[in-house]
This record gives sequence, C-alpha cells and structure tokens, in this order.
Amino acid sequence: MNTIVSRVAYFLKQYPPFNNLSIEELSIVAMSIKIINLEKNKDLFQINDTLHDSFYMVDSGVVNLFVISDSEETLLNKCVPGDVFGLRPFFAKNNYMMTARAREESIIYAIPIATFRPFVAQNAEVLNFLLESFANNTSNPSDIENKGKLLSDNIAFSSKPTEIQYFQTLAYNRSPLKISPNSIIKDVAQLMTDNLVDSAIIAELNLPVGIVTDTDMRIKVASGRVDINMPINKIMSSPVITVPENVSLAEAQLLLLKNNVSHLCVTIDGSDQTDIKGVVSEHDLIVSQASNPGVFIKEIKRSHNANELKNVRSKVTDLVYTSLTKNIPLAHITNIANEINIAIIKRAVELAILDIGSPPARFAWLSIGSQGRKEQLLFSDQDSILVFEDVAAEKYRDVKNYFLRLAKKAVSNLEIVGYQPCPNGHIASNIIWCKSMTEWMKQYSNWMKIPGEINNDISSIFFDYEIAFGEQKIEDAITDIIFVNTRKNKLFFDYLGNEALRKPPALSFFKKINVEETGPNKGKFDIKNRALLPLIDGARLFVISYNIRGINNTYMRFKHLAMVDLKNSEIYLNCAEAYQSLTKIKTTEGLRYDNSGQFINLEDLNKVDKENLKNALNTIKDLEELIKDSFQLTHFS
Repeated sequence: MNTIVSRVAYFLKQYPPFNNLSIEELSIVAMSIKIINLEKNKDLFQINDTLHDSFYMVDSGVVNLFVISDSEETLLNKCVPGDVFGLRPFFAKNNYMMTARAREESIIYAIPIATFRPFVAQNAEVLNFLLESFANNTSNPSDIENKGKLLSDNIAFSSKPTEIQYFQTLAYNRSPLKISPNSIIKDVAQLMTDNLVDSAIIAELNLPVGIVTDTDMRIKVASGRVDINMPINKIMSSPVITVPENVSLAEAQLLLLKNNVSHLCVTIDGSDQTDIKGVVSEHDLIVSQASNPGVFIKEIKRSHNANELKNVRSKVTDLVYTSLTKNIPLAHITNIANEINIAIIKRAVELAILDIGSPPARFAWLSIGSQGRKEQLLFSDQDSILVFEDVAAEKYRDVKNYFLRLAKKAVSNLEIVGYQPCPNGHIASNIIWCKSMTEWMKQYSNWMKIPGEINNDISSIFFDYEIAFGEQKIEDAITDIIFVNTRKNKLFFDYLGNEALRKPPALSFFKKINVEETGPNKGKFDIKNRALLPLIDGARLFVISYNIRGINNTYMRFKHLAMVDLKNSEIYLNCAEAYQSLTKIKTTEGLRYDNSGQFINLEDLNKVDKENLKNALNTIKDLEELIKDSFQLTHFS
C-alpha cells in the first residue's frame, strides 16, 4: 500500500461509517478516492447542479452548506474534518438542493459511489449510518414541500455532535437540594419552593440514590395518586442518571434524550458511587446555548467598546480548555478560535472608524504572523500591516495621517482586549508598516530582490497574512506581487531557506532534547523557536517555491504540499502531524500556567506527549534535510 493510500485509509478509519470497515477494505476505497483542493470561497456543488458520482468527506478545512432564501444565504451547516456530506446521489435522482462552498482552503475526499456501494450492501452499520444521515428533516426554510419529510440531501454528519454542542462550558446548579430517602413528600415540596428549585437529589452518605422533580410532584402527588405524607422514596426516580463534573453540553443533551429524563446528577467521576457535586436541568442546557461560538460572533458584532470585546475573548480561553479536555480534534478547535479572533480584530478596526470618522480611501487591514496563519489559540502578540489605495500626491499626507490615527486606535483597542503589540514593531500603527499600495508593492519587491538589505530587513511573517478588514482586492494585489517576484529568484529562496535552518537546534548530536541553559527558563524546552518555527518557516518556504497561493495555515500548507510533491509526501504529512502535536503541547502548557506556553517543563509531560514531542523533533530534522537538498543549501549563516 503506497503512502497516500495508507494515510487516507487510516484517516477514514477514525470516522463513521468507515470505522465499520477493515483497513483492507478502506484501502480499496482509498485507492479510488479523488483528492480535491477546494480554494477559499469556491463551490464544490451548487443548488440545482446535476448530481456527482461521488459523495464527500472533509480531510481539512471547513465547508459551508447553505441555501438562498429571500435573496439571502442561509447557512445550514458547517462541515469540518471527519464530516461526510453530499450523500444525495446515494438516494435521490434529482439535482442538489444546497450549495457546498469552502469557508477556507479545504482538502476534500471525493469517494466514488460505485466503489463504496458494495460495502454498503454488505454492512448493515454502514447502511444505517447513511440512512440516518439522509433521513433528517430539512433545514431549508424555502423548502415547504419537503418539510417533515426525508431530507433530499444530507446536510452533514459527524461522529461528534455539532460544534455548538461541543464548545460549551456547561453551567449547572452546584448547590443542589439534597434530602434523605425518608423525608416526607410535603416537606420536600416546601423545601423546593423555599429554595426556588425544580428538583431534589435523594442522597445517602452524599451518594445519589434517586431524584424527584416538580413534574413528579404534579403527576404523582397533585393528582392524588400518592399521599403527601408518604416518604419521598415512594415517588423518586431511581437509579438517577449521573454525569461527571466536566460534562459537556453535547453529552448532557444526549443523555437527557436517551434516558427520557429532565435532570442529571453531577458526581465527581460520573458514577453513583462518588459524592454529589450538582444537578443539570434542561433549563441549564438552554442557558448554555448562550455561550456557543455563533453567539460569540454576534456579541462581537454588537460590542460597543474594547472592554466588551475583551469579555468575549476571555471566553475563548475557556472554550479552548474545555475542547482540549474533551479531546476535540485540534484542527476543529483552531478553526473556531481563529474565526473568533478575526472577528474581534475586524470589530476593533470598526470601532476605531466609528471613533475617528470614515476613511478617506479604501484600505485593507492584514493580520500577519500567527494571526495571519490562523494559528493563535492563546493570547499572543498582535502583528499587522495597513495598506491603503493610491491617492493623489496632494492628498497623500492627510490620508496617511488618517490611517496612522486609525491604526493607533485599533491597536489600542486590541491591546485592551489582551493582544500586546509586537515587540519588534511589526504593527500597523508603526509609520513604516502603514503604506500606500504602491509603497507596499515596492517594499515587497525590494525585500525579495535584495532580501539582505539593512533597512526594513525582511521578516518572513510578512508572507503570512489574512485580511481582517477592508478590500479583498488589496490583499490579492499583495499576493500577486509576491509571486511575480519569486520567478527565478534563487537569492530570495536562499534567504528563506537559511532563515528556516537558522533556528536553534531542538536535538543535540546525541539526540537529546536541548533545553535552555541560562536565564529564567533554564532547564525548559523552547517549543516555539526550536520546534514550531522551523515547521512554520519550512512550510512557508515550500508553498511559495511551488507557487501555491491562498494557503496560510502551516498544517494546511503541509497537507497540500503532500499532494503537490508526491516524492516527499511522507515528510510533509509527518510535518503536518508534528505541527498539530506540538501545538497541542504548547497550548496545554499555556493553559496550565496561564502564559504563552513557549517554555515547556519536560518533566510535566505525560508519556504520550513525550513520545509525540520526540517524533515531532525527528520530523523537523527530516524537513531540514529536505530544505538543504531542495535549495542546495550546504551551509547557512
């Protein structure tokens, strides 16, 4: 089995319905799969398109499924890695009833129905999965005819609940009313009334043995079926359904539905053999919906000042922490967190405009560095540039002064939120990074033609950017000038290659992990400079050399390189996995110690993380050798 087929097969194996098939069967499927690189804002299929001969699965990126209703796009679902969509050709003959569009650069597996159909016929679990995915009520608001009937096209299915369910910190009553089994019903009813609660946990030695709710009181007592002077154990529900303290909204919803109950008892470990810690009600779930990512975006758009933005951003840290503890795929966490980050940056610029007045020319605010790569999970520096359209010479000074004032206000807003300005001065409020379109064109051209110039020395982070606010055409023009200047530009690639190789080595000659020898972080491992940056720099170098546009994220860059350069695909795929592993270690460290997570105490790592770290560092060595070989860099300064 070749490397690509093997990787695809093992990826499929992680998700239903493919987890019901053997690796041998999945290898047959993988050999027929077409891998599609779907660029940002490109459609895979549209409403009324003729059905394809394949259905689809997201390998990386995000695909939105939507319909057009009343001249507006209505988002039906967002498909993330592991999600299957476009099942309509399995079950229907008429055309697609929704549009599938890449929310960002995405890699999609097109799985031929002819190849997969035999496995459906032979495997009841696979068939059931497809049927259940297909048989959902339509979410198309304009589809009156089919409301309540089988959905004519699969929206999306994942083995995980939806992102809105997952990314919650579920709040619940942590001081439940606890009573003994021999308590009298009328006394319990009075206690529930006095405490303004709709349930009581029946406990023995602080262990749950049952639960009674206001519904029990109405149906069993108020109806006269049970005398009000009887002990409470005559009407309690037992055993009580228990959940652990860190229960997610998804888990709680599923258990309530599965067991047809309205309350769950929270215990230390989720069993009825440990102490009671709280109670979850259906009402708690409704309230928790108010903290989902979609609501975060709405809060951001409605924010009137930087402090309100700060309140929203503080919730993102909780979101990341909860998601990691639930073992949510890191790519999914990153997608959500960075969508929120970009929305915050956009609103910070909007607030600055509201404060100082409308701009005198069109412009673009580009986030660069980690924000530009959509890789910022924790609070970190803000790096940015501002590009405004060319204006008449007599207007230039006033226009630039306006944008400098705008940038200073926006940077100040973001600083209040918690993003400190870049210590190297790579910030839009810096006069040298707030320029006209022509000036930026010259700047990029000079950097690339003479990358070692002393003034405004090139920084590789300027080649990682994402528009947060303004004119898309301006960002496109920057991209065009970069790729124009890459043609036969050996000096530029020598510079980038040496930059990638210049990072302090992660491993010693004897393969031991190098730690800091002096300073406040003595004895700790610098995961940013010794591990992550070599991967970031290497991915950037190769995508530019292969003329790959519009893919800024390091993980996505490696995944795409694996398709472009098949000879070295295994190295790129290993680098993609290494980057995810290292990012997770860094993020976990940052959450544990409330810092950036840059310096790792190796003794704190568990066995799995230590193994992942060692594997990742070995992968970096392979990448460095590939850089030297590909760009003939036998030495570097």
